[in-house]
Amino acid sequence: MNKICVVYSHHKLGDLIWQLPYIKAISYHHKSKVDLIVRKKTQSKEILCDTSYINHIYYNDFRKSFFYWIEVFKLFFIFKKKKYNYIYFLDKINRPAIAAYFSKIPNRIGLGIGNQKKWLTNKLYLTENDNNKLDYSDQSRKFLKINKIKIEDLKPSFEIKNNTLNKIPIKISTPINQNICFGVDSFEKFKIWKEENFAELADLLFNHKFGKNFFLVSDPSRPEYPSQIMSLSKNKIFMNCSSLNLLEIIKVIKNCKMYIGNNSGPLNLASALGIKSFGLIAADNSDELKNSNIICITPINYNKKNFIRDKIVRDRSNMDNLTVDRVFSYIKNHYKFLS
Repeated sequence: MNKICVVYSHHKLGDLIWQLPYIKAISYHHKSKVDLIVRKKTQSKEILCDTSYINHIYYNDFRKSFFYWIEVFKLFFIFKKKKYNYIYFLDKINRPAIAAYFSKIPNRIGLGIGNQKKWLTNKLYLTENDNNKLDYSDQSRKFLKINKIKIEDLKPSFEIKNNTLNKIPIKISTPINQNICFGVDSFEKFKIWKEENFAELADLLFNHKFGKNFFLVSDPSRPEYPSQIMSLSKNKIFMNCSSLNLLEIIKVIKNCKMYIGNNSGPLNLASALGIKSFGLIAADNSDELKNSNIICITPINYNKKNFIRDKIVRDRSNMDNLTVDRVFSYIKNHYKFLS
């Protein structure tokens, strides 16, 4: 059986989730589980522990400058020890491809953008135009297509088994149909809906009996967002989840009937876990979420062409165009409330 490795260097959780259909396609193409090399920040060993097509996960920081060749040597020793038959590079960086070349991996298959193609064995590459025009997910989709690897489903999904959830120490005693999760921050600040809007939306949903308990998810480095929302609300209905680790957040999301939040990693996480997910989109292109189950809520005069990748400078003021009334009406019209 062939030994397969997939390398992906981007640090954002959402970006990794969008790569899952392609990692799965590579696994199915070779009829073999794959090893995965990703950044530690993704916490992949925890969240992908029950993923059937992944065998082993290695962490690598993919640092630059002084650490460039240290990273090459680190990857070299992994590749040399594991003796992979195939290594796939799902982004354009050179270090893993260089390490695979000197490890004498026979099949080194990557996007081939820029200098990376010097170290690869495949002959069909993406172009600089693909790099400029396509988002990361579409780059991987096109890359696999031209290399004749079939993709069964473009929508990201993964499984967390009940046994894994039961080991997570956080306790949630309230019924799922009473719980709603809000994703209230983002790595990119221009995507963040205002705290007063989240507070007002929670009060509306609570008063209209859509939910009794609201879980506020944010990165531990940004606890001010949930704290501010809680101080602005008229009701004591919140649980501040900013101190939770990623597995604990997954357990929270799995115990909620819907997720409402900014376009960030937890939104993609909720959708991939099969939770009814509403994305608040006013400052970026909703097409980025086209291959997911996320229901995008946008302002009345929203034009996605205004947010073509890397063409404009975006700031948080764009999110002011998305009103609380519009979000509440959208959820009310698109979500069948189960009492």
